[in-house]
Amino acid sequence: MAEEVQTNDERAMRRAKRQALLDAGIDPYPIASTVTAYVDELVNTYAALEPGEMGPDDAVYHVAGRIRAYRGHGKLLFIDVQDHTGQIQLFCRVNNLGDDMWELAKSLDVGDIVEAWGTITRTKRGELSLMVQGVRLLAKSLRPLPEKFHGLSDREMRYRQRYVDLIMNPEVKDTFVKRSRIISAIRRYMEEQGYLEVETPILQETLGGANARPFTTHFNVLDQDCYLRIATELHLKRCLVGGLERVFEVGRQFRNEGMDLTHNPEFTSMEAYCAYSDLQGMKELSEGLFHACAAALGKGDKISYQGQHVDLSSPWRSAPMHELVSEVLGEAVSIDTPVERLRELMDAHELEWDESWGVGKLIFELYDELVEKTIVNPTFVCDYPVEVSPLAKRKAEDPRLTDRFELVICGKEYANAFSELNDPVDQESRFAAQVEAKAAGDDEAMEYDYDYVRALEYGMPPAGGIGYGIDRMIMLFCDQPAIRDVLLFPHLRPERRAQPAASAPADGKLEAGITRDEAYALLCAHNKDDFHIRHGLTLEGLMRYYAKQYDPENVEFWGIVGLLHDLDWEEYPDSQQHTVKTAELLAQAGASPELARAIQTHNSDNNEELPKPEHKMECVLWACDELSGLIQAAVLMRPSKSVMDFSVKSLRKNYKDKRFAAGCDRAQIAKGAELNGMELGELFASVIDAMKAIDADLQ
Repeated sequence: MAEEVQTNDERAMRRAKRQALLDAGIDPYPIASTVTAYVDELVNTYAALEPGEMGPDDAVYHVAGRIRAYRGHGKLLFIDVQDHTGQIQLFCRVNNLGDDMWELAKSLDVGDIVEAWGTITRTKRGELSLMVQGVRLLAKSLRPLPEKFHGLSDREMRYRQRYVDLIMNPEVKDTFVKRSRIISAIRRYMEEQGYLEVETPILQETLGGANARPFTTHFNVLDQDCYLRIATELHLKRCLVGGLERVFEVGRQFRNEGMDLTHNPEFTSMEAYCAYSDLQGMKELSEGLFHACAAALGKGDKISYQGQHVDLSSPWRSAPMHELVSEVLGEAVSIDTPVERLRELMDAHELEWDESWGVGKLIFELYDELVEKTIVNPTFVCDYPVEVSPLAKRKAEDPRLTDRFELVICGKEYANAFSELNDPVDQESRFAAQVEAKAAGDDEAMEYDYDYVRALEYGMPPAGGIGYGIDRMIMLFCDQPAIRDVLLFPHLRPERRAQPAASAPADGKLEAGITRDEAYALLCAHNKDDFHIRHGLTLEGLMRYYAKQYDPENVEFWGIVGLLHDLDWEEYPDSQQHTVKTAELLAQAGASPELARAIQTHNSDNNEELPKPEHKMECVLWACDELSGLIQAAVLMRPSKSVMDFSVKSLRKNYKDKRFAAGCDRAQIAKGAELNGMELGELFASVIDAMKAIDADLQ
């Protein structure tokens, strides 16, 4: 809180300066400004200027930018100003400015945006400087720049205040400059290959092109419910029908799903379709596209991503899925391998399988769990089994496989390509199957697109089609670990502005009012089901684990919060009464109000009268409660029954399958990640690590 008070005091002083300028007849936000030179131009022009040497007297330059540093020495001022190309020092002397302008210069603050003009000099210390003849305020900064805005544990602040992140961290700005260059390079390359860029509707009346949950909206004029598009595929293939033989679109897609290190509900993709082409054409297109992106950033065939060295040299490997699986297993498997042997291999690697899975599904699961993460250099993974690609065209030589590939680099998918389905009767039957799936409860299934079937009935030429994840490509070329790091303004939950209540836990030592032994006895008195007691013990362990990181002075308090967070659930399994009864039971036991408040925050989404989570302890409780239950349920399905060999990838699958542990609220888990300023994948990894750390204590 001390930092916030200091910031508010500074804001008050800056507002007073703003008012003083207005009272003196000076507009702190003038309409026009003059810029005749940028910093990089001056640096290049005067590169040969020696220390102590002056530039020409008649070469007067106007520069503008934000003040990044300010130093006063009597009748001298040294002000570092930054524009979008670099930083230069303003060398101000009282004799050169006159009284009024000198007073204005002395009143400036770090963060102000100013215009200055003068000649160039290089100081005796060798720093290129503008010998200022005049200065003007262009925008008064009322909020001080933070002293630290790099590497903060609360990354949500950096994403939410991206404008400050760009000011304070040059490497962040560099990422988005590179993003622009990459997207420009993609467009140039596609046009050079003869592709026509088109624009297709974002508002769509029929859901199609992918299996995903959509965002919905309403078109008032037509009184029509619409979707934000989840893919551009079906409209782009309509273009092929119409005779536009090579088309592509770079654009936003919207999928109302979760967020993690590589997924965001609003993302950028490029889809491209080429008539009379096939998968080989899409492979050649991909290699050229990635080389063009690397060249746009001045990179060659050798790049580095998160410590892995990637070789983009052509040709890229192309391999059937079963071949890659065979290499990792050390045993040849194929679509002809008996299902019993594949089940044995799944068991040998302690992977879950279902009796309903056929050979193709088992091979895919072995690939997904064991192989994909081992692929570093660009690889076209081909011949997907039809069981995991039900909408893809079957291979003529083996209808159990599909004419499809995914491009994998550093264990992640970057592109998905198909030989496109152009049989209208086949397409009609597949749409019908999707309608049945939606009626059965699959909210990610596509709808029947009558107009698209009609278009195919006119005839669509054979074609190759591909979709690229542009954000992931930018992550790769900019060496960024998370998709939010390459999105200027990633979507976040509304900012919580509420001030802590008077009864909220204060800084310093927190008192529970009861001992840990008394808390455990209370838990056992009101819970007879062993599951509820074990869940309380699990949350106690997790809360203690995180308290050691975030609040070591209050490990005991955090632990009791976790132990008793569901104290009343067995006796009062009602979402409205939950934790309300806990507060009553705690009061009777002599516990502190702070303990009750901390516990009640994790049910605030069901009861608006309960306090919201604001403190780190409360945010951690929210994140761990539901997620730990999902992890425990998933672990019980594994052959080992142990969390020690459980992975984030397995958890992500269980999380995505809404039928698995359906009682675990996915929305609450996602909110837990947001409350802690984490990507969903980061939260998964963190809680799994925590559960492994406390596993021995729970045995």
